[in-house]
Amino acid sequence: MPTINRYVDISTVERETKKDYIDRHSPFIQCSTRAKAGTKFPVTVRVGTEYSHPDDAEHYIKSIQLYDGQTLLAEANFPPGTLGGTGQKSQAEVTFNVVPGGTRMRLTALSYCTKHGLWECDPTEVTVEAAA
Repeated sequence: MPTINRYVDISTVERETKKDYIDRHSPFIQCSTRAKAGTKFPVTVRVGTEYSHPDDAEHYIKSIQLYDGQTLLAEANFPPGTLGGTGQKSQAEVTFNVVPGGTRMRLTALSYCTKHGLWECDPTEVTVEAAA
């Protein structure tokens, strides 16, 4: 089992290099907190907010996964160079359209850096309303 790194509030971190390291690897979920059952629900996952990540042949964001609890909902894979190539920095971002069921979702995203491993965000709770 790989080591899973977690986001730490970078406002509490003193060294700029540590802030950069944490932020540019951490996935962040952007979505509404309410969804309708049986209707496409967009969920955007972005890696990093304040700092961008390299996109070199040996060091890049390889994938982003979206989970509801332990269920894999979606995954995006990025070959090296997809986000700009050597010498470029960017933030990997993808929008997944999922169709929720049940009454709630507990969304978590994972991002994988080829040099610094697996990173996980805090869960996002979504209430799922019955279809009309």
